[in-house]
Amino acid sequence: MRIDHATPPSPTDAPAAGRQPRVVVAVHEGVYGAASGTGFSNRAFLTALARILPMGRLSVITPHVPETAGTHDRRWTREVQQMLKKAQAQVITIPAVPAPPGSVHGAMQLCDLAGEAALRVAHRTSRCLLVGLDAPLLGLAPYTSPTMDLLLVPRSAAALTRPGDRPRIRWEREALRAAIARGGRIGAISAHMREHLVASCGVPRASIVNIPNGLIREELTRPTVVRPLPLQARGGFLLAMGRAVPTKGFEDLLEALHVLKERGVRIPHLLLAAVTSEGHERLTSHQKDLAAGIRAYGLDATLITRFTPSVRSWLHSPALRAVVIPSREEPFGRIPLEAFAAGAGPVVATSAGGLAQTVIEGVTGFTSAPRDPKSLASALHRALTVLPRERERLQIGGTALVRSRHDYEASIGSVIGRIAPWVLAPSSSGEGGTR
Repeated sequence: MRIDHATPPSPTDAPAAGRQPRVVVAVHEGVYGAASGTGFSNRAFLTALARILPMGRLSVITPHVPETAGTHDRRWTREVQQMLKKAQAQVITIPAVPAPPGSVHGAMQLCDLAGEAALRVAHRTSRCLLVGLDAPLLGLAPYTSPTMDLLLVPRSAAALTRPGDRPRIRWEREALRAAIARGGRIGAISAHMREHLVASCGVPRASIVNIPNGLIREELTRPTVVRPLPLQARGGFLLAMGRAVPTKGFEDLLEALHVLKERGVRIPHLLLAAVTSEGHERLTSHQKDLAAGIRAYGLDATLITRFTPSVRSWLHSPALRAVVIPSREEPFGRIPLEAFAAGAGPVVATSAGGLAQTVIEGVTGFTSAPRDPKSLASALHRALTVLPRERERLQIGGTALVRSRHDYEASIGSVIGRIAPWVLAPSSSGEGGTR
């Protein structure tokens, strides 16, 4: 893997061998670690591309994340670096943006830095596909050149998860319109996101390409490092995890468990990973609310507040009784797929957004209405009282769904073959040949 900091030569100075077509992927997380499911999906996207593309055809643009940052994971970084090095990928680090990428100002700064870096790569290629992964990189359209094609893949949208943030919603919609005006394509990670892009963002269906989120082969195997369980969870536990934000519905989960407790239902220990990746010494206001809810309801629970990828290894624990996804809104929802791949379950989820396409009542798990603790309590009770034969049938259904509809490498390969077949062509000079 090479780190590119220098200004590249002009197009006339670039040797012919260096002007092979490329795919340039701009990410805001996933190279040095993950702050959310987006980081896992981005890493899977890059890994899939590294396998699909001929050698040396991939460039990755990423903000630098220092080792002291909460989002930096040494093991993760080393694994991604080795994967990209094997693919002879170019990695371009850009300065970290001080403003958060969730803000309009932060997103604009990120797009400016990533876009300028992409243009420098384009000057050295015959043609390139620029991919912006997730909402903070929707504003790349102004940085495209005549030799560049554009694909934007929003993994979420402010209109879904932050409906009160009008400036951000307006910026995202304007960025999408600008991309479409320049002939760009918009990737839909789920049927729910596709309909949102059409109905709420005015994206023409003809400009949308379906890239269903999914898993790659490494994510179908048991992790090499399994995090030890807290002592209280070793006799059986429920697992819920995600960012510590209200849209994840963790308050609804606590209330649902309270409903079951009032009914006399025996509830396993709850491992609630409502996390932030930032280096907070104290709990965020939402984490404080969750801790207060656990105390007020007298629940047997452990609240985990700091993110680490190893939490997901608990999906492979034989003590796991159920995986719970109580989201109020979810553009896709990756955790059910990870649970299916691990043979974990039953999976209990609301029918919010993309979850409705993966967690199907009685087929792959148990479902409830979003923002409805009583409905969630009923679904949890069904999961906790399921017979072993039925539990096995749900696990088989979940595994089949992952393998038949959510092979991420196959989805990405299909899209690349459709919108940028020229990047898959073998090199006439022998450089960047297929593997």
